[in-house]
Amino acid sequence: MCGICGKYCSSGVEEAEVRRMAKALAHRGPDDEGYYLKGPIGLGHRRLSIIDLNTGRQPLANEDGSIWIIFNGEIYNYRSLKRDLEEKGHRFQTQTDTEVIVHLYEDYGAGCLDHLRGMFAFALWDEKQRTLFLARDRIGQKPLFYAQEGDSFWFASELKGLLTAPEIKRELDLEALHHYLSLRFIPPPQTMFRSIHKLPPGHYLIFREGRITIRRYWDLSFRDKLGGKDEEYVERLRAKMTETVQSHLVSDVPVGAFLSGGMDSSIIVALMAGLLPGRFKTFAIGVKEQDFNELPYARMVADRFRTEHIEEVVEADLIGLLPRIIWHLDEPSDPIAACFFQASRLASSQVKVVLGGDGGDELFAGFDRYSGIRYIDYYALVPRWVREKIFGALIDRMPENFSYKSLSQRIRWMQQLAAFDGGQRYAEATSFFRFNHRDKAALFPPDLWKSLAGLDSNEVIAGPYQRAPAEDPIDRMLYADLMTKLPEHTLMLTDRLNMAHGLEARSPFLDHELMELVAAFPSRIKIKGRRLKAVLREMAQDLLPGEILRREKQGFMFPVAYWFRQPLYGFLQTFFQEARLIREGVINRKQVFKLLEEHRRNKLDHHVRLWMLLNLEIWYRLYLEQQSIEEIEGSIREQMRSAGS
Repeated sequence: MCGICGKYCSSGVEEAEVRRMAKALAHRGPDDEGYYLKGPIGLGHRRLSIIDLNTGRQPLANEDGSIWIIFNGEIYNYRSLKRDLEEKGHRFQTQTDTEVIVHLYEDYGAGCLDHLRGMFAFALWDEKQRTLFLARDRIGQKPLFYAQEGDSFWFASELKGLLTAPEIKRELDLEALHHYLSLRFIPPPQTMFRSIHKLPPGHYLIFREGRITIRRYWDLSFRDKLGGKDEEYVERLRAKMTETVQSHLVSDVPVGAFLSGGMDSSIIVALMAGLLPGRFKTFAIGVKEQDFNELPYARMVADRFRTEHIEEVVEADLIGLLPRIIWHLDEPSDPIAACFFQASRLASSQVKVVLGGDGGDELFAGFDRYSGIRYIDYYALVPRWVREKIFGALIDRMPENFSYKSLSQRIRWMQQLAAFDGGQRYAEATSFFRFNHRDKAALFPPDLWKSLAGLDSNEVIAGPYQRAPAEDPIDRMLYADLMTKLPEHTLMLTDRLNMAHGLEARSPFLDHELMELVAAFPSRIKIKGRRLKAVLREMAQDLLPGEILRREKQGFMFPVAYWFRQPLYGFLQTFFQEARLIREGVINRKQVFKLLEEHRRNKLDHHVRLWMLLNLEIWYRLYLEQQSIEEIEGSIREQMRSAGS
């Protein structure tokens, strides 16, 4: 895992420019750095050494030095690719996976991407063609950002690398902000900055003669279904999962695993235990509040497979870490970011590579909404005036207790979704805990809302749902999540917060061959009645303890809702009193404090909305006002002391 950056400029590139970009990415690659500058191109690389520790330095070239590459990621099938390329006459200088891409490009051009199995973002300079070729893996595990100003073109693994260039303006993209508040992510090609864009997953970019061309090279189809009995699907899945985990263990350094206590990470640990010769390390984060604490389940799995288990309990004072977390993200996020940060910090103290369960829910239908949304069809048959006037009045009086998946949350979810249908209903389902269109009309000042009211964030989800290469509604939901929420939220957090600690995280569930296999499974074996991820549970029957297989999904979350009532309520009051976004007329003061008071009085659970506004304010101070992490951390500590938090 690494950080990559570079610049093209027809009048030439100064080494100092590229070094500044690479320095901003040093946390992604603390082991080494390398540069290539010639004529209009400058490439920079920061390395986290995982494979070929001695000779895998980058940038790296082909035999005649006409093609140069910088690469971030892992190619899990590189050994077989290398053998095939050597048989064709290619000569290799290293044992690294990066070099296979150079020779594949020589043979296939952009078609080289079809041969790669792994997670990646890379930039390749073809001197003969005077072409810069950028690509990102199929599902978006590795990031890539770019900007253009005149005939100058920049790219980097993170936004902060691009922001070292004085020509790139720090201007807030209000449309991106609008989407963030509903989706908790920013859809490509947008970022929080008007002048910087992100390359979408499964796409490549060609920059030639001052022009950018972007093309998609992969999509996931749910249309062509496999036949067979249920037990045949289970066996196919077991064989492919085992082979996939085996491929993800390739490394010249020890490999560990995240272990949350949920089924997905537990399955990965179980398969690793059957493939690795000795004990390996597992890592878990917990909290004191027992209805959110998964440590007992993580220990159960660790004991079964005799892993070297390491865990940690965190408390509400982790709020002081937010400036550092947001600096690493380059974007504001939601409460799960703190969970990822703590888990990554713990694991990085012991290993450089971990496997995790990212993508299991989106691939196998593990979220409650996949089964629950069909009940909305029945509720929607109730006349609208009854739902809104009678049921709505009763629901408004229901208190909130902030427990995970509380009854009041479920009822409000059903009430809100009944007003929509199709893709719009599913989009509303995914943004229930955040700001919907009506919420944003109250949150933004009237003048600003006039410019944003015509922008529907639901379309970001509803669009992929409607145009999905799928027939079944469950498959449409899965496709929408796999193309939007998973890469732009979950995988964004996975990449940035692991790389913040120089840790490489691998996700076997996101192997494209496994994804294509499971997409060909009929939805009836993924959801059976109210039983989610049915085929995965059946596969794991003889692997995991029954308690793990029978428990409902909890999700990797901290009890932020409790913390925002006490002990952090006073801090939030003080913090929002001084909010720059309120002062600058971006956010409505009255509405922010209404949310805070409704949460304190148990009227509604606003903890996600409040956390997002807290993140947004810290991001604004870091990236637009350019305050230092230490300055904001000091301000938070002082405000917490004065508020008695």
